[in-house]
Amino acid sequence: MESLAEIGDRRAVGPDISAPDESPRPLQNALLGLQHVFVSNVWLDPLFIAAMVGLPLAAASNLVNAIFIAAGLVTLTQATKLARLPIVQGPSAAFDSLMITAGKANSLAAASGGILVSAVLVFIMSVTGLIGKLQRWFTPVVSGTVICVVGIALSHFTMYEFLGGSPGTPGFLSSATLTLSIPTALVVLLLSNFGRGWWRRYAFLIGLVAGDAIALALGKIDFGGLSGKGWLGLPQLLPYGALKFDGAVMATFFIAYIVAIIEAMGVYQAAAETARIPLDGRRIRMGFAGESAGSVLSAFLGGFPTTAYAQNVGLLRLTGSGSRYPVIAAGIMFLVLGFVPKAGALLALTPDAVVGGLFLPAAAGLFMSGISLLLRMEKTEANYTVVGLSLLLAIALPGNFADMPGVWGTILSNQVLVGACSVLLLQLLLIRVPAWLRRRG
Repeated sequence: MESLAEIGDRRAVGPDISAPDESPRPLQNALLGLQHVFVSNVWLDPLFIAAMVGLPLAAASNLVNAIFIAAGLVTLTQATKLARLPIVQGPSAAFDSLMITAGKANSLAAASGGILVSAVLVFIMSVTGLIGKLQRWFTPVVSGTVICVVGIALSHFTMYEFLGGSPGTPGFLSSATLTLSIPTALVVLLLSNFGRGWWRRYAFLIGLVAGDAIALALGKIDFGGLSGKGWLGLPQLLPYGALKFDGAVMATFFIAYIVAIIEAMGVYQAAAETARIPLDGRRIRMGFAGESAGSVLSAFLGGFPTTAYAQNVGLLRLTGSGSRYPVIAAGIMFLVLGFVPKAGALLALTPDAVVGGLFLPAAAGLFMSGISLLLRMEKTEANYTVVGLSLLLAIALPGNFADMPGVWGTILSNQVLVGACSVLLLQLLLIRVPAWLRRRG
């Protein structure tokens, strides 16, 4: 029997949240896992970066395969052996601008070297327990702010897809685009908020089917490109040539990795809270060791680091499934997509506007996961100042440094980096140092 406290906790988290070790039926498990695959950015992020860098088809395909394989392996081991939380692995937004900058400067080999060194350092920090000791710095103020910033950063990409680009882009605010994006988002929002049973659990999958059905009826899906994709593909080892180790690049990627750790810590906390699992030191230590080991593999395959993926926490809240088993299914699907290019190409047929319609509710759920963490912070003027300033800086500052060259331009134009560094620095200056001075006095 549940105690009154447990019932209160369940109601606070949300209705009908399934337990982490609850095993759904096979078909239900596969469908829930498929939703995790579609809501994650694992398949879109490498395509976006490849397009921005202008990678040739072979290099772009290799990047996609590398991310799928690394994400699949780490997702499986995390859910079964390591953190044992319902979290999906994927590329962090903290690395996007760094990879694009490195690609445009023809220094992806140096980026791979920076990723490798950073991942090894984080692995050492994990197995020695140092990351667990740093947990006290990752307060609800820090974790909640970073998760909110990731949601805000994701919203920019989401609205770009939802609206059909930006002013001047062909298809921007066109009737064809909005006919796909708006119904997709409405289906997800209505079912996830007012649906019952499987209607709510499969809200994202139903929205995807609805959006793709409209796209198919409008002739927006072309299956012709599938014939050129093979059934079996393996990523190339060191596709950019021998690893290069540049001090500035390594420092930049290590800063981004620390930001990704803060983001992932917030994901761990939000997932544990949603699934009502105690987040102890062992889960944190094993989880980050697995993530960094996967990032080492990704560096050798030409990919970039994978961390606990924040969008999927929003999916847990909206669909009511806190089980690890759909995450295990998602990990298997990632591996299939990594080794079977034709399957990945089929996944990529979904029009951008439908993707935007799916991601909009997911980004909102992610943002609210950050808010729920912030609600746990102590209600003091200092905390309000730290959170408010950090969010404002993350939103407003990057646009002013978008055209600034060099390392500082790369850092200051990245919303996630700015938000994470701001909240850590402000927490130190406005909370930690004054508390230490009061103790000394």
